Amino acid sequence: MPVSGVSYIPILIFLVIACLFPVVSLLLARAVRPSSYNRVKMEPYECGVESEGEPRQRYSIHYYVIAVLFVVFDVETVFLFPWAVKYRALGLFGFVEMLIFLAILVVGYLYAWKKGALEWV
Repeated sequence: MPVSGVSYIPILIFLVIACLFPVVSLLLARAVRPSSYNRVKMEPYECGVESEGEPRQRYSIHYYVIAVLFVVFDVETVFLFPWAVKYRALGLFGFVEMLIFLAILVVGYLYAWKKGALEWV
């Protein structure tokens, strides 16, 4: 069965709507929104407390190290749940394997602790 140009019309209509929808939405939002500038409205707000200093200050590298360590240990401990669900089916092999996994986690935690990566100051 040969393909005619008429069969592509629904796809063309879909592409036109997909391209026009965001543009029309943004233009409509711009026409409707209030656009009054106010100095107080443009100030940074933090829970009712007056801001001190620059809003874009530098963070210590320790903050990022703590965050990465949290994500690493959190993601690794997620593996404990499926193991606990299948504990009886895995038997002694699964138990020993999880002990090795936990030992690796503890060694990593102790290494980070000894290096001072968990200090906030």
